[in-house]
Amino acid sequence: MAACMGRWSAGRLGWLPTLQSIRHAKAVTRHRKAMHFERQKIMAATKYIAPKPAVPERCIVPRMRAKDEETGLDRLKKKQLEKVLTENKMIAVFQKNPVSSEELLLLRHRLLKHSIHLKFFPNRIVRERFSGSKYQNLLPLFFGHNLLVVSQEVKAKEMLQVLRRTPHIHLLGACIENTIFSKQGVVNLAKVPSMAAIHMEVVSSLTLMLSETCSLMTKSPVYVTALLEQYVKEQSEKAVERPAKAC
Repeated sequence: MAACMGRWSAGRLGWLPTLQSIRHAKAVTRHRKAMHFERQKIMAATKYIAPKPAVPERCIVPRMRAKDEETGLDRLKKKQLEKVLTENKMIAVFQKNPVSSEELLLLRHRLLKHSIHLKFFPNRIVRERFSGSKYQNLLPLFFGHNLLVVSQEVKAKEMLQVLRRTPHIHLLGACIENTIFSKQGVVNLAKVPSMAAIHMEVVSSLTLMLSETCSLMTKSPVYVTALLEQYVKEQSEKAVERPAKAC
C-alpha cells in the first residue's frame, strides 16, 4: 500500500510544470486627471481651424456631363424653328414673366388678327441654331423664359400696339428683314409710315400740283402773262447776282 502511494505521489509530481511564473500585481493608485472645464473652454476656443479656399473646388473644375442623345421631339422642334426663320421677315424676341394661361391665349388671338404668330422654343435649341448664323447677335437675349413673335410681313407697329396691353411680356430685340434691331430700334421703326402711306402721300402731292396747274391755266391770259413776266424777272435778277458774287 505504501509502495502504491509512493508511485502515485511520484506520478502527480511528474505532472507539475518545470517552470512556474508568479505575477506580483501592484495596485494602480495614479489615474489620469480630467481636464478642468475652464481649460477645456480655452482649448476649444483656441483650436486651429484650417482656412477654406476662396473659390470652391467644384467651381474651378467643371463637372462632366453626359451628352444627352437627341430625341424625336428635339428634331421636330428644330424643323419647326428652321421653317419659322425661313418663312418670316420679322422675328422679335420677348421675355415672358409669370402670366396666366388665359392672358397668353388672349394675346395669341389678338396677334392672329394681324397675321402675327406666337412661338415657343427651348433655349438650347435656339442657341444651337443661332450660333454661327446671321442671328448670332441675338444669342445674349435668350435667357430665362423667352418667346418669339413672328410675321411674314413687317408689322412692328401692330405688334407693339397689341403687346402694350400685356405688361408681363417685354421686348428685348428683333431681326427684321435680315437686320438686327434693339428695343429702341423697333420702336423707331414702328413710327416710320408704311410704303402704302408713302405712296399715297406722293400721289396726293402730284395730284395737287396737277390741280394747281389746271386751275392756273383756266384763269385769264392776263393773269398768266403777269406771272410769267414776274418769273422771268426773278430769274434774270438771280443771273445778274451770281457773276457779281463770283467777282
